[in-house]
Amino acid sequence: MSDSGNAPATNIIGAGLTGLSAALTLAGQGRKSRLISVQSSERAQSNLAEGGINAALNVSGEMDSVEEHFADTMRAGCYLADPIMVRQLTKAAPQIVQKLQRLGVPFAKEDGRILQRYFGGQKKKRTAFVKSSTGKALMAAMIDAVRQYEVAGLVERYSHHCFERLFIHEDRCLGAQCRDAYTEERKAFPGPVIVAAGGMNGMFFGHTTGTTANTGSVTANLFEQGVVLSNLEFIQYHPTTVSIPGKRLLISEAARGEGGRLMIMRDGRPCYFMEEKYGPDGNRMPRDVISREMALLSEDVFLDLRGLSQAIWERRLPDLRDEIQHYLGMDPAKEPVPVAPGIHYCMGGIRVDEGHRTNRSFLYAAGECACAYHGANRLGGNSLLGAIFGGRCAAESVMKDLAGASKGNGNARRIEASNSNENAGKTRFAQASDDENGMEFLNGAEEIMSLQIAAYSSLSCDEQSIEKKMEEALFSGLSILRNEERLTQAHQTILQLYNRKETLSDELRARLHLAEAMLLSALERKESRGAHTRMDYPETKDAFRAQTCAKWEAGRVGITFEKRAL
Repeated sequence: MSDSGNAPATNIIGAGLTGLSAALTLAGQGRKSRLISVQSSERAQSNLAEGGINAALNVSGEMDSVEEHFADTMRAGCYLADPIMVRQLTKAAPQIVQKLQRLGVPFAKEDGRILQRYFGGQKKKRTAFVKSSTGKALMAAMIDAVRQYEVAGLVERYSHHCFERLFIHEDRCLGAQCRDAYTEERKAFPGPVIVAAGGMNGMFFGHTTGTTANTGSVTANLFEQGVVLSNLEFIQYHPTTVSIPGKRLLISEAARGEGGRLMIMRDGRPCYFMEEKYGPDGNRMPRDVISREMALLSEDVFLDLRGLSQAIWERRLPDLRDEIQHYLGMDPAKEPVPVAPGIHYCMGGIRVDEGHRTNRSFLYAAGECACAYHGANRLGGNSLLGAIFGGRCAAESVMKDLAGASKGNGNARRIEASNSNENAGKTRFAQASDDENGMEFLNGAEEIMSLQIAAYSSLSCDEQSIEKKMEEALFSGLSILRNEERLTQAHQTILQLYNRKETLSDELRARLHLAEAMLLSALERKESRGAHTRMDYPETKDAFRAQTCAKWEAGRVGITFEKRAL
């Protein structure tokens, strides 16, 4: 372990896979961190991931490689992801899977080697898995690994704590204000902040496969404090979900990777429409392609799993079969399962560079809350990988920045985002200075934070009807098939909700601003690309091969397009 000296503890907002990875990385170098979360790690969204984690292990005799993984990821994302970031991700993937195995993850194996299966958008068997409960297995191993450092005093947990706001001074993040949900006590936590708060599922209650405990409030709060967001219009619909109370139940892509087929009934006979249009690999097309094809159909769609062998059900998909039988009262091995697309993942989020730095120094973001590896459409199997690698990368950047090692050494590219109040509209993603160290970070921080701490009002029961209208407007405007009329109507609804006479809570106000930014991003992208399909602009245009950047400034949402510096 390296000597952490006087370095302040790093505040990690979120205790899912990304947060655990960041804490583990810091602790491995003798650095302290605080894991701050509303729920315990055991209830984090990461536990719900089913299908697997990608890595080019090349164990299936298909000549897979890191380059093939890179190419599939870029192609699935319609070349909107940063190629430098994607290359780092895919290069690190084999080592990450091997480390997970050493931590005790019981990946499926055959003759001592890890088994891998096909996943949507991939040409090779690249997805390592633990039956159909990969996320739960990864989380169990990571939780155990982090607990060893908790005992050693390097990781401190603050469960049932709600993030409220950052402490910002001269574009530097000094720490975070959080509230104990049990005692209502507000606490100021000094130190760098890594945001690992997950996606925005709660903005689409009833229409999403993810936990609605991920309300999007953290991202919304940061947005109001001047943190730049990117690619908010790219929302992935998973093609195979079913409705259950309060959300959509995911039927893992692993089912199609193992041979499941999508079908409609035509003249009383099964028609496998994806195979008709795209050939034998039609059922393994990227998620945006399949969801779009389903949305264009007027018939009910079914997932036909009757051709799967008993060995596959027993060894690879037992949890999935049990889940379908429990929630739907039917055996998928004997009858086709009715499915429809459901919101599954947000490709956009907090804008970061390849070190996961934001436009505020000492503020970082990783996992689904960050806009990083997925471009216009996430490749199945890359979310768990991105969560682990992103958390690790953000933690490494914290240590470099506290040591003053990032300035001028080429480690972190300066990415620019629009700012209408500056010449040519440029604000740089801030870097640490050479003379910044742990002691200087803390000097004066606690005094500034004590002056900035303030009440923050959360969503009230009286505001739930407004929240519901916001969610329905978003779902209507940001459907699979979009057009200007519906997007504009949804935007007008959001403005009307915001301009009501009654005073809004801080949380709801911020979420309405985030909703507006999502809709305006979709309105401004006048093309179709990946998960963003505009029926009035069906072509993909080179002019829009850039990331949307949303910024809250002078009381309004501003949207610009920024190309990554390659």
